[in-house]
Amino acid sequence: MVRIALLVTGLVLLAAAPLVGVLPGPGGVFLAAAGIVLVLRNSRWARRRFVRLKAQWPRAGDFIDRILIRGSAKRRRQRAKSLAAN
Repeated sequence: MVRIALLVTGLVLLAAAPLVGVLPGPGGVFLAAAGIVLVLRNSRWARRRFVRLKAQWPRAGDFIDRILIRGSAKRRRQRAKSLAAN
C-alpha cells in the first residue's frame, strides 16, 4: 500500500510540475525532480524504461544518475577513478 501511495504521489507531482512551472521561480523543476525520484523508486516499469534511456543516451543517463545520487553511478565513478589511477 505504501509503495502504491508513493507511486501515485510521484505521478501527481509530475502532473503538477507544468502547472507550477508557469509561476515565477523554479518550483516546477523541483516538483518534477521529486516526482521522477518517487516514480523510479516505486515502479519496475519506469526503472526498465530508465535503463533503456541510459543505454541509448549514456551521457543523459549519467547526468540523471548524478542528479538522483544513485548508488550505481557512485560505484561506476569510483571504479573509473581506480582504473584511471592504475
